[in-house]
Amino acid sequence: MGLIVAVIILLYVMVANAAEPNDTFVKTNNTSFTVDGEPFFVTGVNNHYLLYGTDTEVKEVLDDAVALGANVVRTFLQPVIGSPDDDRTTIWKFRNPGVNTSDGLNVRGNFLLFWDKKTNQMAINERPNGMQKIDILIAEAKQRHLKLIIALLDFWDFTGGIQQMTAWYNKHYFLLPFIKDTRARDAYFFFSDSRAIRDYQHWVEYVVNRVNSRTGLRYRNDPTIMAWELANEANAKPDKLRLAWTQTMASYIKEQDHNHLVGSGNANNDLNTFDVSLPAIDFGTWHGYPKYFNIGVDQFDNVIGQYCDAAVTYQKPVLLEEFGWARSNPNQAAAYAKWLKTIAEDRNCAGWLIWRLVSRQENGQYPVDPVEQFDVHREETALWNVIQEATIRGRNK
Repeated sequence: MGLIVAVIILLYVMVANAAEPNDTFVKTNNTSFTVDGEPFFVTGVNNHYLLYGTDTEVKEVLDDAVALGANVVRTFLQPVIGSPDDDRTTIWKFRNPGVNTSDGLNVRGNFLLFWDKKTNQMAINERPNGMQKIDILIAEAKQRHLKLIIALLDFWDFTGGIQQMTAWYNKHYFLLPFIKDTRARDAYFFFSDSRAIRDYQHWVEYVVNRVNSRTGLRYRNDPTIMAWELANEANAKPDKLRLAWTQTMASYIKEQDHNHLVGSGNANNDLNTFDVSLPAIDFGTWHGYPKYFNIGVDQFDNVIGQYCDAAVTYQKPVLLEEFGWARSNPNQAAAYAKWLKTIAEDRNCAGWLIWRLVSRQENGQYPVDPVEQFDVHREETALWNVIQEATIRGRNK
């Protein structure tokens, strides 16, 4: 009996560590991505609630991504809370969000990282309302032949993010009186404090080496994952600090995982400090919202060309991985058509991901987005058709 058990354990370990053929992972070739040696032009979507939405909602998003013709889905690992038994240690509305939808940040008790008051350190939630949510997402994406870009954290505090991890150490604000903005203080602390760096590296090591309970594959060996990103919009000042942290942590991920590409996930709104220049970064990312740049459709179209030119400079792919134009603009569909055509026709552009694809919630309704108005869903026929046509064009590029 002992021998049989040993053989079973050995076989399990072999499966967990066995990578599928190496050429099924997304690679880079100068300014392009490749899969199996063939060009892989990214036509993707973002969704923010895949790690805490219901199973039905997650499947709805992935099914809609397939219907749209997308080949990549980007999300980030969240939520992060304080101590589960002391709500005062959580800086956001974890228990009572005031809404009843996943899109509206009702996480329904799901969380990945928390502060363990017994051990006085960061802890990882391995239960069904924690890491198993990632297992499900990866398994469902694999079934649909979708690739995933996974940012290991979110910078913003909507569901905790880097701000919550900073708050574990009592906010530290009094230590940094020269930084007026509270989020900037959080960022400075997170990027420079040895405890925060230790927590981040422990999180990286755990995630990339985790064995998926649904597929039996370690995350690092699963080609469903296109790339890891250090964090979503991990802003920090000064730029010297951000760039040094980005290089160090990207290198650390590569030490743990030799298969996957690594990007920063940063908005990179300044080409002068574009982190695609760093040796450990495999591809560039930038986030473009004309509303926040205070520019128009044609001006933004010119900015797209500038970032694709940067790809040539650094000989790495560059992705417009977040962008949006409010539906209150009468030319919304035309603007998307123009920008997506520009990216498709520029041989130095590696692709795009819209912000954001949302699907029917558990209540059967599409979310309401009255503020930013960037949401894309199937009922918006004109915009949906424009994006769908662009995914077809991308496959034929």
